[in-house]
Amino acid sequence: MKRELNVFFDYICPFCLRAHGYLKEFISDFPEVNVVWHPCESHPRPERHGLHSDLCIQGYFYAVDHEVDIMKYHERMFEAAQKDRINIEDIEVLTEYVNDLVDADDFRLSLQKGTYSGKLEESNQLAFERSGVWAVPAYRMGDLKLDAVEGVGVTKEQIRHLMENSDV
Repeated sequence: MKRELNVFFDYICPFCLRAHGYLKEFISDFPEVNVVWHPCESHPRPERHGLHSDLCIQGYFYAVDHEVDIMKYHERMFEAAQKDRINIEDIEVLTEYVNDLVDADDFRLSLQKGTYSGKLEESNQLAFERSGVWAVPAYRMGDLKLDAVEGVGVTKEQIRHLMENSDV
């Protein structure tokens, strides 16, 4: 029976990037686990703690709807926000950065129109209002939960322990 691992994360969060790498390392050890991604804004507008990730997250929902390889999209957004440090708040810059993964004109138009802004809001509400996420990355699996310690994150061992000990 498939088990669900719900992953709450933000592309601008360095602890999420590190935990994403951990999960990629050993997810194949758990073929019975289905990962459900829930991107959410660790600092939604109008807060100002650096760049906002709202366009990256709306782009995620575009990628899902257009059957883009989600792992490639995740990698690209983490690189955009944290390694290459492009202006992820600029639709043109963001579109250019993913133009080999998506239909660039359609992607740009969806961001300009805010096509997925409702999904972004739903994902934020799921994380912070219904799932009790305080800091990202955060994980939910059955009745078990793992939340990052703010400013510290989570360890590979903690994620593996969650996956090994969930029976739901």
